[in-house]
Amino acid sequence: MAPPLPGPLAHLAPLLEHYGYWAVGAVVFVEDFGVPAPGETILIAAGVYAGAGELNIVLVGVIAFFAAVVGDNVGYLIGRTGGRAFVHRWGRYIFLTPERFERAEKFFQRHGGKIVTIARFVEGLRQANGIIAGTSGMPWLRFLAFNALGAALWVGLWASVAYFAGTHIGVIYEEISRYQRYVLIALGVLIAALVARRLLRARRRRRNQE
Repeated sequence: MAPPLPGPLAHLAPLLEHYGYWAVGAVVFVEDFGVPAPGETILIAAGVYAGAGELNIVLVGVIAFFAAVVGDNVGYLIGRTGGRAFVHRWGRYIFLTPERFERAEKFFQRHGGKIVTIARFVEGLRQANGIIAGTSGMPWLRFLAFNALGAALWVGLWASVAYFAGTHIGVIYEEISRYQRYVLIALGVLIAALVARRLLRARRRRRNQE
């Protein structure tokens, strides 16, 4: 018999009971190219079910990994084919001029690998990182490598923790989620610092050339 899922995972029980692995793959897949869906929570819920013998943890991990990688690549394709034109046409209304966008592209090309890997663990960034990478012109093979690394770490962490923690995962998930906002703030500060350093160097070079 499937175990009762705690707290924020409880509403996913009917989905897992009816569709099992298909639910895991579908929800993780659509979340990863920007559709609001509980990809992380269904992965955790599936891990709890696997710990109770209702699902196979290896299959859960493999399906979630491939769904995450494919979903992010759909996001990358969306950003690569339509994002640039959209930004150039409408970006000025949010003060994102072509010049600023070009600087953002160069920054992402240089530091994008770290961002793509870390983004997997941050709500909001997890859903958008493929689109951002595609829009900024990050090379696809580079994106694929770091995206696969992030997906493997993300799936491995949550599937394993849920598998061994069982119904206690609710408390663990709440505690970790509480610290995600601090990770996001720290990441934002880091990115701002790197951008500021780059701008200062560019300004110094211009002064030296004058």
